[in-house]
Amino acid sequence: VQLVESGGGLVQPGGSLRLSCAASGYPFSSSGMSWYRQAPGKERDWVATISSPGGSTYYKDSVKGRFTISRDNAKNTLYLHMNSLQPEDTAVYYCPVSRWGTNYWGQGTQVTVSS
Repeated sequence: VQLVESGGGLVQPGGSLRLSCAASGYPFSSSGMSWYRQAPGKERDWVATISSPGGSTYYKDSVKGRFTISRDNAKNTLYLHMNSLQPEDTAVYYCPVSRWGTNYWGQGTQVTVSS
């Protein structure tokens, strides 16, 4: 299993970013997928989930209406569209998956929201 997150960066408050997660090594289209984040000095925190093949989505209250999770099963890629970013969204973002009794994590992508 390989998970490669990308798309992070430095953005001003109110800005937008689109994160991507390229997945391989398991049946992506039949796997529910999630985004998590870890802010400095804090534990990893769930952000959003999308079902397989993609009919249902769920969000942490603080990101509802600002973030959109989506997937392209033909490309084995998960996305997180983030709008109206705030400093409290600063974190490393991950797209883990659980398969065969094991939790897999990528290296994450850093999102920094600052003026």
